[in-house]
Amino acid sequence: MSWIDPAVRWIGSGVRESAAMVWITWWPLVLGFTLSGLVQSFLPRDGLRAQLGTTTPLTVAKASLLGVISSSCSYAASAMSRALFARGSSLTNALVFMVASTNLVIELGIVLYLLLGWQFLAAQLGGGVVMIAALGVLTALFFHPAEQDSLYQHVLENAPPPVQPACTTWKERLATRRHYRLAARYTIGDLTMLRKELAAGFLIAGFLSVHVPATWWSHIFWSGHGTATALENAILAPLVAVISFVCSVGNIPLAAALWAHGVAFGGVIAFIFADLVTLPLLLIYRRFYGTRPALRLFALLWLVMSAGGFLIGEIFRGLSLIPSSRHSAALSGHFPLGANLAANVVATIVLVALIVTARRGGDPADLSARDPICGMNVDVSAPVAIRVRDGVTHYFCSLRCAERFDHGEEPTPMAMNEDPHGDAVDPICEMRVNSATALSAEGPDGTTHYFCGPGCRRAYLALHGSPS
Repeated sequence: MSWIDPAVRWIGSGVRESAAMVWITWWPLVLGFTLSGLVQSFLPRDGLRAQLGTTTPLTVAKASLLGVISSSCSYAASAMSRALFARGSSLTNALVFMVASTNLVIELGIVLYLLLGWQFLAAQLGGGVVMIAALGVLTALFFHPAEQDSLYQHVLENAPPPVQPACTTWKERLATRRHYRLAARYTIGDLTMLRKELAAGFLIAGFLSVHVPATWWSHIFWSGHGTATALENAILAPLVAVISFVCSVGNIPLAAALWAHGVAFGGVIAFIFADLVTLPLLLIYRRFYGTRPALRLFALLWLVMSAGGFLIGEIFRGLSLIPSSRHSAALSGHFPLGANLAANVVATIVLVALIVTARRGGDPADLSARDPICGMNVDVSAPVAIRVRDGVTHYFCSLRCAERFDHGEEPTPMAMNEDPHGDAVDPICEMRVNSATALSAEGPDGTTHYFCGPGCRRAYLALHGSPS
């Protein structure tokens, strides 16, 4: 069993590197997602959605703004993009929204700045503008008007009916308590949806940075050939993203690992852009639009991502703005204390407060609902799928969650529903519920108890069991 100790050390060193990256980026992640939740809740989006039917520089800018104030989750962005298209947006504006909502959002910028520095943040923003401009020109070449009409009919036949919310101004929302609760729900919903991507991104990046030698990457990415290196790296980087299965903010740690192992500046930027072409998302596009349109969409996104990364890389090289050091503070395996410790403690307290606020009962007038499977906050005006069970309407962030619901998967314990005017109290979480519609269970003494959700009911039965 002489292999056990080396194996444990090998695993331990990778996990330690991953944990150090989480430690350094914990407070920026909480800060970024919190700011994103506030933006999503307080900035009205309904007026923007109604103005995206034609493709002009102004509507492209509006679609970009709508993306910036939306969720950073790649899955949610792809779903919302399809919903916008189904509701009358031009295909170009729908795709611009999708790119902006994953590459120009707050939390990604904060983490990118911390892990890789201001140059990468500036390049990400500049490259995002290049990508959006390219989409404005190239979408019509990849999808001719007749093809867009056919695609629209296909999407319209398979999209769920929208629920039109009442639009209010940001000033009115600031004066309304429920929008603060809604902001917390957006924050926790996005974190819940992205938890697997974030965990995978940090783990993969930690093991890559420790155990994969730089010489291995040289077999994939050229080096030392000037412009040819930058072009080859920018073309291949999105293909690495396809097989990495990590998207959204989760691919920033991977980008740091690629940079540390010699990938060109423009190639790293192209890899960050490529969070919309991971294999799971390509399969989703196939479900949304059909096989041939999905392949064409992949080719279009690959082109604009590679072009955006390459062009911004060459611009930065010409301006001598590319960092000379490939060292990243998050790839050192260290756990700095001092200010970092204090910031992480504060961030943890804020996160707990957000969780408590998000779990409070919902307001019927809220413009969002929780996906009962993954826990993500879903904009009810543009869900990917809707299901009605026992008279209750459920909204889903993706077809995958809807299908899991159809197959009988139990909702997440976070799917808690409170009726402030209910006639019963959940014995586990003490929420008020309506006994006419709530889940119930009989206690050992024969008393019937009512619950806000299946999680509390299971917890009660685990403690007390059912009467014999």
